Amino acid sequence: MRAIVSAIALLAIAAPALAQSRLPTEGFADLNDRLSPAVVNIATSQRVEGIEDLPRFPPGSPMERLNEGQGEGGGAQITSLGSGFIISPDGVVVTNNHVVESADAIEVILQNGHRHEATVIGRDPATDIAVLRVHAGQPLPYVNMGDSDTARVGDIVLAIGNPFGLGGSLSVGVVSARNRNIDAGRYDDFIQTDAAINRGNSGGPLFNTDGEVIGVNTAIVSPTGASVGVGFATPTSIVRPVVDQIVRFGEIRRGWLGVRLANMNRAAADRAGYEGSTGAVVTRITPNGPAARAGLHAGDVVLRFNGQDIPDSRALTRMVGEAEVGTNATIDIIREGRRMQITAHIERLEETDGGARVARGDDNGDTPRRDGGPRGGRIFGIALSELDASLREEFQIEPNVQGLVVLAVDVGAENEGVLRPGDVIEAIGPAATDTIAAARAIAGRAAIGEHAIVARINRDGAVTYRRLQARS
Repeated sequence: MRAIVSAIALLAIAAPALAQSRLPTEGFADLNDRLSPAVVNIATSQRVEGIEDLPRFPPGSPMERLNEGQGEGGGAQITSLGSGFIISPDGVVVTNNHVVESADAIEVILQNGHRHEATVIGRDPATDIAVLRVHAGQPLPYVNMGDSDTARVGDIVLAIGNPFGLGGSLSVGVVSARNRNIDAGRYDDFIQTDAAINRGNSGGPLFNTDGEVIGVNTAIVSPTGASVGVGFATPTSIVRPVVDQIVRFGEIRRGWLGVRLANMNRAAADRAGYEGSTGAVVTRITPNGPAARAGLHAGDVVLRFNGQDIPDSRALTRMVGEAEVGTNATIDIIREGRRMQITAHIERLEETDGGARVARGDDNGDTPRRDGGPRGGRIFGIALSELDASLREEFQIEPNVQGLVVLAVDVGAENEGVLRPGDVIEAIGPAATDTIAAARAIAGRAAIGEHAIVARINRDGAVTYRRLQARS
């Protein structure tokens, strides 16, 4: 009996040890040595005309090199830094689109200090992913993308990147949450982590303890601009198909169904005669679109798409986007209490270069789109854009609605929580605001005395009014 009790005691002691067996006993040095050679620094430069008195960093500081190019004739040379990672020995590099989107020149810097000029294979503003290629003349170290769907809250993760331009740095944390929606766009499904992510980490990899990339570090929430332990990475479940298409086609070819969707609620379920709580509700059908031709109706509840269950409207949006263009998709719905299956022909979503965008940086000027599309700008901590077909599709804005669409609101700004992405500012006071120039003229007058101003907002097709503080 004493031997049996001793054996049970030993098992009780050993069980926690076995549960922790995946944790390194001497830190993550071996893992860092294996992974960091494939993580790169990305330096971009852009010549900007008409900018004077740019801030200069003090001599001897790590950021002094960013002074280069300032004060020279013909405009200022603006330099920015980010991160990326190599995914194949022939030099394919993944990073964030916002790291390279405005660059005139891109340079990839390896851990050994070797620098290579990079070319853009393709970019996807909707998911903020860009793919580059460098020609090093020899095979390069690379890392593999893993399955982000296996990541669980509490799993240990490692972020390697280039914070503040300091070069390769490793930080360790855990998966804090999954499936986060931070209103960055229609494909939001972020991994939240408390691993330190700062400016310059954008585009760098988030690893699991097996050394697989499970996300691309993309954004942080911070009142100070530095890490406070709330960072977000785009999961590889979204990144991998984007990268595959860019490498194959040089662009993204997303599926289009032509529906407006909403999450399930009790009223919608009652109208459809549905007793469940998951699925996506069809609220509008684009005339002559694939859904209309397939026979979908407003009020239908979509339960499955190509055999996959639909937890909510965001999930269905992603599934449709990832569907192969030109194929037929089976859609399981409930209509007036009856289960039905219909077949829809997936067409291609026509996107412009400005697709799903996130406002970043502190630029207060108007930014013209390089593809000749709408202008964007900021007032009172609110990132705005003139409307085009892509933005109407992204935010499901009716053709008769005119104004400026809200892309993002700065965290900690006076107007945080007053507006949200997808809102359309139709007018400020009595004046219509269908151009950035008009909005900035009104904002300039209001800002003189920091007076609050009333804006007419179109939100999901309904008109409402909001009071905006005339300061950021």
